[in-house]
Amino acid sequence: MSRSSSDVQRSNGMPVLGLGTWQNTDPEECAGTVATALEMGYRHVDTAQAYDNEAEVGDGIARASVPREDVFLATKVWIDNLAPADVRETTERSLEKLGVDAVDLLYVHWPARAYDPAETLGAFDDLYDDGLIDRIGISNFEPAQVTEAVETADAPIFANQIECHPLLPQEELRAHCADHGIEVVAYSPLARGEVFDVPEIQAVAEKHGVSEAQVSLAWLREKDVTAIPKATGEEHVRDNWASRTLDLDDEDVARIDGIDRRERMVDPDFAPW
Repeated sequence: MSRSSSDVQRSNGMPVLGLGTWQNTDPEECAGTVATALEMGYRHVDTAQAYDNEAEVGDGIARASVPREDVFLATKVWIDNLAPADVRETTERSLEKLGVDAVDLLYVHWPARAYDPAETLGAFDDLYDDGLIDRIGISNFEPAQVTEAVETADAPIFANQIECHPLLPQEELRAHCADHGIEVVAYSPLARGEVFDVPEIQAVAEKHGVSEAQVSLAWLREKDVTAIPKATGEEHVRDNWASRTLDLDDEDVARIDGIDRRERMVDPDFAPW
């Protein structure tokens, strides 16, 4: 299906390509990258309490000549802050750092440590009811945790942010989320650079005269997955943005689907798998 620069936002309001900001902690570089991306056309910015850059992300949004209401802004509550009182306190602090009255999407960063489904999601429901967040998200949730969250929260679970790329396609988890009407958002969509060295992806990139990064991002889009690649320099920000107009044919998708590697890049001790 052909997609153009005007086709950057799903009907649910979330743009299909966003800017990830993990490890972008240099204040000027982070704010500058966010502003550059927004001026270029990005309308989805992702951060987290644990990234320690919410203030810089907020600065970048403020610098750009893009109305706040046009920016889909997401952040995440860290695993130490998932008790109800901490959810409220740290979310209010996140909003202050970001310089906004509300975020479009707030994730439970991991189902770990202080996470208790009823108490944590109850606190998220309260934030939702109070208008401090527009959508509730979960992150790094496996199928069992997804089902539990859907059954526990009063507000809809909007998205599950997971590691997803051609080396970790997450077919079962994506299907489970689809069954529950939950969007999938892919972090590390370039497998932390590994996609540049995969022969199948290299071949598709050469065929279309594009980068391996664009191929990986276009492949995720074909799977109805929203990608939030991290980028810092303008060249990488622009290259990722160009993936919107790359149309992979069935042969391209099949070639990437056939990659015989399964590699997880993010695997902390507290992960649920």
